[in-house]
Amino acid sequence: MKQLIEQLVASALAALPPDVLPEGLSARPEVERTRDAAHGDFACNVAMQLARAAKRNPRQLAQAIIAALPPSGLVTKVEIAGPGFINFFLSPAAYAAEIARVHAEGADYGRGRLAKPARALVEFVSANPTGPLHVGHGRQAAVGMTLASLLAYAGYDVAREYYINDAGRQMDILAVSTWLRYLEACGEHLPFPANGYRGDYVKDVAARLLAAEGEALRHPATAVLAALPPDEPQGGDKDAYVDALGLRARHLLGESGYRRVFDFALGIMLADIREDLGQFGVTFDRWFSERTLETDGAIDRALARLERQGQVYVKDGATWFHATAFGDEKDRVVVRENGQKTYFASDIAYHLEKRERGFDLLVDVLGADHHGYVARVRAGLEAMGEPGDCLEAPLIQFVSLFRGGEKVPMGKREAQFVTLRQLRAEVGNDACRLFYLMRSHDQPLDFDLELAKSRSSDNPVYYIQYAHARVASVLRQLADRGLPLDLDAGCAAVATLEDPHERALMSAVTRWPEVVALAAAQRGPHMLVHYLRDLANAFHTYYNALSFIVDDAGLRNARLALVTAAQQVLKNGLGLLGVSAPESM
Repeated sequence: MKQLIEQLVASALAALPPDVLPEGLSARPEVERTRDAAHGDFACNVAMQLARAAKRNPRQLAQAIIAALPPSGLVTKVEIAGPGFINFFLSPAAYAAEIARVHAEGADYGRGRLAKPARALVEFVSANPTGPLHVGHGRQAAVGMTLASLLAYAGYDVAREYYINDAGRQMDILAVSTWLRYLEACGEHLPFPANGYRGDYVKDVAARLLAAEGEALRHPATAVLAALPPDEPQGGDKDAYVDALGLRARHLLGESGYRRVFDFALGIMLADIREDLGQFGVTFDRWFSERTLETDGAIDRALARLERQGQVYVKDGATWFHATAFGDEKDRVVVRENGQKTYFASDIAYHLEKRERGFDLLVDVLGADHHGYVARVRAGLEAMGEPGDCLEAPLIQFVSLFRGGEKVPMGKREAQFVTLRQLRAEVGNDACRLFYLMRSHDQPLDFDLELAKSRSSDNPVYYIQYAHARVASVLRQLADRGLPLDLDAGCAAVATLEDPHERALMSAVTRWPEVVALAAAQRGPHMLVHYLRDLANAFHTYYNALSFIVDDAGLRNARLALVTAAQQVLKNGLGLLGVSAPESM
């Protein structure tokens, strides 16, 4: 419906003579829903946009635009308001046609098409596989999955990807932590490093390693601890100590034995993450291993391209990328003096590889602590000849859990955290998904566990799902009474509905395509939640005010056509959020 008004205004602008609107002047009509029904259904400010350049009074230009509007049976009245707004009043037939469209298109109502085909790769979660997913990862999963679904619904060709950080220091610390717990299970007595992973899950992995390997990987504690530097808090450095333990593990186990420990722990953690996300309704088209960047030569290709572009230099034995030339705060090392490639080299290689696969839009859903990441990677892309603005990185702010008004303490390394699996078990997938998406990703989220479990109108999950279930209940009542439903006749008769509650619900239902387009353009899944709450409110208010199953068949069919259209849009929206649409509650 918004498109209809935009097309009418665009046609009027094109028809204005040069003495009213000089040639070369143009503006995309900005059409918005009005907040007050007294001002019509839609308002356009194009006259105020163009008035200065056209050297005309905005209201006079608005009048000229109105006079040039092509006739339309879907618009009953157009008037000027305030300094030059053009207000459009839609006919009942316009709403009836749109409600019929909802029924005709069903699950595809609101689906968009891009003017130019584009491929988008959404990479999200990508947590280090060093432990179970916690509630913060859950928010990244919900936002990433919904954003990918939203972009696909808006017309993008979308792929979803998880980047496995399987080549970094944290994985080495997990391997060392697992091996030490394995040695404990074998009967060795060793102090556990201050910087190791302390969760009980590491003991579980170690027990499974012992079952798989027997004592083939066992070495005496004295050999493990001999001549190690002091740990914290014994006056030492916890990072230096755990790194020294890693070197000792490689020495005692040999590269083959160490790799068995490393790969075993990685496999267990990845399997756990896959299962957890799968049960949460979060799936990926590809799980991309960081190690393949080295084995497949992607890092070397990226560094070679930087060198061809003249964007690297050698200083103090290291190879540096001239990142400041592309807006970064400082230059970045890509190869250390010892020949080891840096994380940054892997990062830019990974994003170049994404571009090489043909993706136009790269969306990295990242944690809040990655605020400096985007500028660095964009600099690398631009230096390699790729457009920096192809990369977008919504940063997901932190989640705080509250139970009975008290904040739940969390800290991953100390294993004081609530896992995503625990949260899902307590409040359910639906509440997890929708609560994670209630607020914009760039705002911290306070997750109220008691509210998420409540069956009240204050709980947005319950409130929205209940609207869908209420329509299903009405249809069951209709069937129980042996009354038919003629949707075709009902859609045509929607034009006869005049009650303010009916008009409010029509307006809410038909906003869905606009909400999808705006949420996709602004990468804002939370907008879908806000809309669905408004739609549910319009339905519940209507439900409480009027009866749908009335004796008059024409009125009955019209009202049921309207509420079943609302049900369809609720189902479409909940589906994008990854939330179920129950038939009964």
